[in-house]
Amino acid sequence: MALYHRFLDAVPWYLARYYWWAYLWKRSIWFFDHQPMINAILFGHYEKLMHATLARYQPQPGEHCLQLTCVYGKLTPQLARLSPTGLHIMDASMDQLALARRKCADTPLYAARMDAESLGYIDDAFDSVVLFFLLHEMPTEARQNTFAEMLRVTRPGGTILITEYGPLPTHHFLYRFAPFRWLLGWLEPFLPGFWHEDLDAKLNEAAAASGKRIERVGKEAVIFSSFYRVIEYRLEMS
Repeated sequence: MALYHRFLDAVPWYLARYYWWAYLWKRSIWFFDHQPMINAILFGHYEKLMHATLARYQPQPGEHCLQLTCVYGKLTPQLARLSPTGLHIMDASMDQLALARRKCADTPLYAARMDAESLGYIDDAFDSVVLFFLLHEMPTEARQNTFAEMLRVTRPGGTILITEYGPLPTHHFLYRFAPFRWLLGWLEPFLPGFWHEDLDAKLNEAAAASGKRIERVGKEAVIFSSFYRVIEYRLEMS
């Protein structure tokens, strides 16, 4: 039996198959949730990415906010402190949710175990949704299902904040270094597919299914020579 089968406990198959070592193994959860490790994974740019995300996260009194899946580091506690009615967070991993609860012990946090492809929230439940380095870890179909669910639970006039890899970085020195490109594609098997997708087009395609459309808010923040980006969208009725 392949090792990853031990982690197939009501989690998406791709999460167990390709990322058990990073997100599901208790020892790795402890190991990776240290700032030096997180910063190293993002080539020293975690703080910039976090602050660029927080700068665009401006919920108003009475608004309800959702972080789509847990993330390592300080972002979740910071989002929780800024969320006027408490931060909602979901993840397929009970251990990741437990980690988020421990880090947010002094702030309101509403945690639920769910699959991002099938959210248990009602339509238009949230005023803002935050995704931090989630999409590139999903196969194409799962990513599109997540778009559809995310847009279904976001109300018209609400915002969606996505922090992710940028478009295909053909001119970036890391991408041009073939051994690194191979290594990154091995560690992140769905990233090459994400690089080739038009994020705006995919989001609008999914929004149309809910009778909505998306519009960018301002310019995207580009970090590490466009290797990473932070994009804010507003959701409207079509």
